[in-house]
Amino acid sequence: MMFTRFTEGARRAVVAAGIHALDAGRPTLDAAPILLGLAEVQPFALKHFTADPADVRRLAGLPDPRALLATLGIDLDEVHRRTRAGAEDPRRWSLRRSRVRPLRVTLYGPLGSLPLTPAARKVVEVAKSRPGPVTGERLLWGLLADGGNGARRILRAAGVDVAALVREAAIPARRAA
Repeated sequence: MMFTRFTEGARRAVVAAGIHALDAGRPTLDAAPILLGLAEVQPFALKHFTADPADVRRLAGLPDPRALLATLGIDLDEVHRRTRAGAEDPRRWSLRRSRVRPLRVTLYGPLGSLPLTPAARKVVEVAKSRPGPVTGERLLWGLLADGGNGARRILRAAGVDVAALVREAAIPARRAA
């Protein structure tokens, strides 16, 4: 079980990411929903992480169907309360590596399962790369370690001073290849 080293906040952020990906109809979990999960849960006290979850959602291309459904008289939050009781509880979710395909990591929960994309798997692997608990800061480090996953672009577009955030979170500088 990969979640054993995760703090409660880091687990909640990954679970929120999985729920967002499932709600968006995505077949996999990638880096953008993880960033949105971090923005919503905020499992850290970083003053430079100023991204508004609504901005991250929009910039990450994760539509929020609430407004559209409201025009039809449907309260999505009420639907979720009635049909998803306990689904957001991180204890009901697990993150596991396949024994047969060791590069395949999957998030399993009461709403479904999602294989992690290579970018999302890298987030988790970087976060777990040092001894100790996997925290929200470490997940953020995992997101920012890969310049190709779009997290930096999304944070900048959301008005975050990424350089100041990296310094505040004590994220090691990227090494030149």
